[in-house]
Amino acid sequence: MEYSPKCAIPYVSRVDAGTIELVRATGVEVVSSGDLIQRFASAWDERAIATHEEASEKLHRVKDRAFEAIARRTGTHVPTTEYDIQQLMAGWFRDEGLISDSDPNVSAEENAGNPHYLPTASASRAIRSDELVLLDLWGKLDRPGAVYADITWMGYTGHLIPDRYTHAFAAVAAARDAAIALVQRAAAGGQELRGWQVDRAASSVLRSAGFGDRIMHRTGHSLGESVHGNGVNMDDYETHDDRRLLVGTGFTIEPGVYFDDFGVRSEINMIVGPRDARVTGPVQSAIVALA
Repeated sequence: MEYSPKCAIPYVSRVDAGTIELVRATGVEVVSSGDLIQRFASAWDERAIATHEEASEKLHRVKDRAFEAIARRTGTHVPTTEYDIQQLMAGWFRDEGLISDSDPNVSAEENAGNPHYLPTASASRAIRSDELVLLDLWGKLDRPGAVYADITWMGYTGHLIPDRYTHAFAAVAAARDAAIALVQRAAAGGQELRGWQVDRAASSVLRSAGFGDRIMHRTGHSLGESVHGNGVNMDDYETHDDRRLLVGTGFTIEPGVYFDDFGVRSEINMIVGPRDARVTGPVQSAIVALA
């Protein structure tokens, strides 16, 4: 049934307590339908995978154009805001045939320290030289059955990236890579793996690096026809997601650390295959110097 013990996974805990009690009174054991739902609502076929990969390629092109625009404008001292770059990206989405539930996120310095920030025409800051910039963009092809891709990259509008930024990014990248490696080992070995375990693999790296109190969200979420899909999330932070990573499911890996004056996140997408799991786009190895 659409039930989760102690509501550990609210997304699938929809049957009321009275109905559960009534069914149990007949001697029937009630178990969660979470993994069954995934098979029908969250597993991608080859066509869906192809739409995801095409969307990913387009998102990375938009990301590259955004970084180029930021570098050019800050290098020539053209006044530029987060909102300016966001709107350029929104136009490039249209050019690429991408649609999304909202415009992409562009966050500089302290705004990057807020994982829920999104610039608007009335609330946006300037992007200046020697500042950290976070780009988070998600979209899908404008066609029936298309599924989302969702990426985050970091840039710096200067030549010499401060040590505290590079140190934070190195920890985030190590956490991301630990989660990727766990998923790939489990897939190659035919082993069951659950969402909370992937989250814990990433968060343990961040805690070992001294960033445990700077984690503000789960490690990743399901992808589907909505950017936050109905499948397993990489989550032992917001919920304890005990659903399995099933063949055909796609999701993000996006650990981050956040401070009052800056934040760092790295986000990639993965798909689980019959005997492997793969990242569907480039993986950022270092903060991009935009100067």
